[in-house]
Amino acid sequence: MFLHLMRGQVFRLDDMTFFTMGGATFHDIEGGILDPSAPDFRAQHFQAILSGKRFRILGESWWLEELPSDEEYEEALVNLERVGWQVNCILTHSAPTSIALQMSRHNEADRLTDFLETVRQRCEFDYWFFGHYHRDMVIEDKFFLQYGQMTVIE
Repeated sequence: MFLHLMRGQVFRLDDMTFFTMGGATFHDIEGGILDPSAPDFRAQHFQAILSGKRFRILGESWWLEELPSDEEYEEALVNLERVGWQVNCILTHSAPTSIALQMSRHNEADRLTDFLETVRQRCEFDYWFFGHYHRDMVIEDKFFLQYGQMTVIE
């Protein structure tokens, strides 16, 4: 059985509750996001390659949907309020700002990490799992950065 855990939802699986909020700002786009419909796209693309900076192309290697919409943020707040800001596990791709800034000097706060920081401060939870930073480690005993490992929750 497969479940698609949508953003901003609270799920009950067996005797545990899970809050989910996917999405992340890419940290490998210092060269920007190029729009292939721009009249000077070919020139921008050539310049981006010459610069050596990493870049993405709208609709090919980057999509607007990589970050939550206003509606998804709003729904997340409604659902957390509905459960009294108490869940067993939080599942996200990105991390709260305070944790994200520990991961790398390249990370910066953004709307999503700041939202997740609010969740961190308001929500009572046992475990928070995230994977955006492509490593395996435990931070502050309840934040689990997971990339290659698996964890059994009991």
